[in-house]
Amino acid sequence: MDPKNKHLLVIAGPTAVGKTETCLNLAGFFQTEIISSDSRQFYKEMDLGTAKPSQEELSVVPHHFIDSLSIHEEYDVKKFEHDTMQLLQNLFQKHDVVLMTGGSGLYIDAVCHGFDDIPDLDPSIRKQLISDYGEKGVEYLQVMLERIDPVYYNLVDRNNPQRLMRALEVGIGTGKPYSSFRKNKKNIRDFQIIKIGLERDREELYQRIDQRMDLMIEKGLFEEAEQLFPLRHLNALQTVGYSEIFGFLEGKYNKGEAIRLLKRNSRRYAKRQLTWFKRISDMKWFHPDQFKKMLDYITSEIE
Repeated sequence: MDPKNKHLLVIAGPTAVGKTETCLNLAGFFQTEIISSDSRQFYKEMDLGTAKPSQEELSVVPHHFIDSLSIHEEYDVKKFEHDTMQLLQNLFQKHDVVLMTGGSGLYIDAVCHGFDDIPDLDPSIRKQLISDYGEKGVEYLQVMLERIDPVYYNLVDRNNPQRLMRALEVGIGTGKPYSSFRKNKKNIRDFQIIKIGLERDREELYQRIDQRMDLMIEKGLFEEAEQLFPLRHLNALQTVGYSEIFGFLEGKYNKGEAIRLLKRNSRRYAKRQLTWFKRISDMKWFHPDQFKKMLDYITSEIE
């Protein structure tokens, strides 16, 4: 196997842009398999709230890492990089092109360029941050992070206290911002990487997000969140799509307000995803409807 003839095709973009359909079509064309880099879709207990591909879609093309973990397991970007590099070794034995897709920019970056090791940290830092969060709320963590790491603050899901605490823990424990651990010196992979970004105009994307949320609710999102409610303290569940419903179940607001927050926070999440991906200089952007144009670009890059 000559790795120089092997290509990792990255399909990135914000939530609800149309990555699943595009990847199924591309995987069919190249007769290959799909790696999910969506850190929320790893967990088998979380289905509707993470907008996983349907069972029918999963049966059409082999997918990797979807439903690979339990919400009770600890997992991070460094482990994902390691697991994906091992998986690619096996997949490139069978395929010249492998797809990787998702909206988790940090996880995509880790596979494409590597991720610096973070030293062991004093556990008392995390304990203090958990205490601060319990007493002062997520806004306190947001203010702290904006002060010590404005770069990551502008990219992170700011409604996810676990991610905020992780960034603060690293910043306080190492004296260096968490964003600085995203490989300053990039690893050179022995395979080729082609990066495709999917985008729609904002009004179209936001309409799709709202429609998707309505469909998720119709399919039972509130019921799924209610089943997970006793486990809401777990890291995996500190995310858009669940935390808004947990607030409703705790009696903080009514169901109508929960739905409004679900849609608003999903739109904000999409905006942060786009901010992350737009900074990648070698990513080529397409509307999902431009499939032929996209395919022409990919094949020309491979040739």
